[in-house]
Amino acid sequence: MAINFNDESVFNLKPIELASVRDEVQAMLIDGEQAIYAFKTVRDQLVFTNKRIIAIDLQGVTGKRKSFASMPYSKVQYFTIQTVGFMEIFPDSEMEIWFSNGFVAKFEFKGKTDIAQIGRMISQYVLE
Repeated sequence: MAINFNDESVFNLKPIELASVRDEVQAMLIDGEQAIYAFKTVRDQLVFTNKRIIAIDLQGVTGKRKSFASMPYSKVQYFTIQTVGFMEIFPDSEMEIWFSNGFVAKFEFKGKTDIAQIGRMISQYVLE
């Protein structure tokens, strides 16, 4: 499933090391911006920086064509978090983020993800 900020969809994300983030993302970062968390679907990536969320959508059969989408935290209206319950078989969590343009991003995080830390980071930039 493609990751973009154009339509409502759910992204099943697995955490990846920051070293695995595509080089093109590093070239997009502004002074003082750094990648904090990175996730992937089968081919696409989602990167939470200290300033925004960047989605990398690999397109076509070969994946050589890429689409990059960026949504700054300054455009976040509010968000919700659903954490893992006690003794859950599958340690998945969910986050929904409502942006000022009306877009709602729905993220499903697979495996161990400190979703509360991501929520704190977004809150820091939304509330400042």
